[in-house]
Amino acid sequence: MGTASRQDATDDDCWIEREAQRMEAELVRNRREVHRHAESAWTEFWTTSYIAKRLAESGYNVLIGSDVCCDSARMGVPPDAMVEQHRCRALEQGADADLLKAMRGGLTGAIGSRSQGRGPVIALRFDIDALELLESKELTHRPTREGFASLNDGVCHACGHDGHVAIGLGVASILSRLPEGLPGTLRLIFQPAEEGVRGARAIVAAGHLSDVDYVIGCHLLSGWAVGEFASGLGGYAATRKFDVRFLGEAAHAGGSPEGGRNALLAAATAALHLHALPRHHGGFTRVHVGRMEAGTGRNVIPDRALLVAEVRGGTGALCQSMYERAARVVAAAAAMYGCAVDIILMGQADTAQSDPDLARRVENAGAHVGPFTFHDVDAIGGSEDFTEMMRAVQARGGLATSVGIGGDYHGISRDDANRSGLLAPHSGVFDFDERALGVAVRVLSRLVIDLAREAQETT
Repeated sequence: MGTASRQDATDDDCWIEREAQRMEAELVRNRREVHRHAESAWTEFWTTSYIAKRLAESGYNVLIGSDVCCDSARMGVPPDAMVEQHRCRALEQGADADLLKAMRGGLTGAIGSRSQGRGPVIALRFDIDALELLESKELTHRPTREGFASLNDGVCHACGHDGHVAIGLGVASILSRLPEGLPGTLRLIFQPAEEGVRGARAIVAAGHLSDVDYVIGCHLLSGWAVGEFASGLGGYAATRKFDVRFLGEAAHAGGSPEGGRNALLAAATAALHLHALPRHHGGFTRVHVGRMEAGTGRNVIPDRALLVAEVRGGTGALCQSMYERAARVVAAAAAMYGCAVDIILMGQADTAQSDPDLARRVENAGAHVGPFTFHDVDAIGGSEDFTEMMRAVQARGGLATSVGIGGDYHGISRDDANRSGLLAPHSGVFDFDERALGVAVRVLSRLVIDLAREAQETT
């Protein structure tokens, strides 16, 4: 852990500082507009339209629809009727009608790119989806108090992705106006469906990481004050998200119980035995059933049931082992009650580690536009489908890093013992300090400039 002391300012630094100050209000406005129009995975229609228009205004070549995601590689896509309902909602809320046509079926997300001669291909990834949560309506919650709470009931930005969109658009704006331009290619990926680890794989499958030399992701972090960074997050858990559907036979519970095949009991048996699975000696493993649905009436044997579950592991092999054992438990529980069963994989991500060399360059960039504090983090915990992009780039010899950005609303440092005011992500009261937006834009813009110019000097 250390503080990157401010280095002598260059012309680039002065440009970044001046532009970042100029756009402070714009960063907040973009964040709040996206927050108001919160949309969950594969329904980010308004959000994609907004991003695409801003990128085009900044002079980027913009891809949307099937040019962004490989349809067959998408995971956990909602039912067609729900997707279309949300597309129509986005139209009513002012999204561009022509852009929405290209997104039919939930092909959301946008990519902006600019190329200028020979040089590296640098990709930055920003996730854009919200969570299916109720946002707090209490006046103690700033978005409610200041009038930018979600317009869409049951969906809210409770993980900072609205901030990530604003950061991405800010970086796009600054770098598009850089007087000398940037050698090489800059690719800004605004990814749908990060929650549930459903979207990155579709972008990788579409080929957008196949020529990338550097890929950088970022995430706002609770419990870290503005100006605190992690330059290279890693230790993400591999995960498989899956739904289990049981199909039995309905019957009158009193009149003909022998004719029924009880899907509810099959699901309940599976849930109990999934949680009873022994963990692996080789490292961290986890299984969790988060939701069970079954039954239609008090005296009817349920013929259908649903489990929504996940497994995780410290490595891809451990995660896969846990998934295979979970599948055997599910099959056995279904057989006990004579039910058919179907396991549907809804999301998937593997482990990944940031490259130390690229993390060091993040810290160097921070030293130019800081001073900021950088923390060493061995394992962030949780899962993140940016790992799919990291692994794709690293597999071909490129470098990847995931940057953590302090932005806690109450300015709580991760080293502060008094954390009672922490606004935890994935809750209806989540919020972050909007000053973090400009800080992130400064560091990421400087990083891209450094990477592009260093490569130019060595060729």
